[in-house]
Amino acid sequence: MSDAEVVNALRAFVAERDWAQFHSPANLAKSISIEAGELLECFQWSDDGEPERVQAELADVLTYCLLLADKLGLDPDAVVMTKLEETRKKYPADRARGRSAKYDQLSD
Repeated sequence: MSDAEVVNALRAFVAERDWAQFHSPANLAKSISIEAGELLECFQWSDDGEPERVQAELADVLTYCLLLADKLGLDPDAVVMTKLEETRKKYPADRARGRSAKYDQLSD
C-alpha cells in the first residue's frame, strides 16, 4: 500500500522545513483529526464532494497518518493488515455480508 518512496519524500519535506520538532505523536494525531474534519466538510451539504477538494483533503489525512506511523516506527501496511485480520474475525463474511450491524449484534 504505502510506498517507501512516499515516506522518504515526506521525511525529506519535513526535514527541509525543520518541522520534525512539531511532529509529536499527539500533534500528528490531532492533525489527522483536523484534516479528517476538513475532508468531511467536503460532504457537508451534499454527498457529492468536489473531486479536487476531496482529493486534496484525503491527501492531507493520508500524509499525517503516514507521518504518525513513521514517528512511531510502525509499518503502515502491517498495521492495516493486522487490523484487517482482527476485523475479519469480528465480522465473518457469512454473517456480516450486506449488513451494517456492529459485530456484537450479528446473529449466527
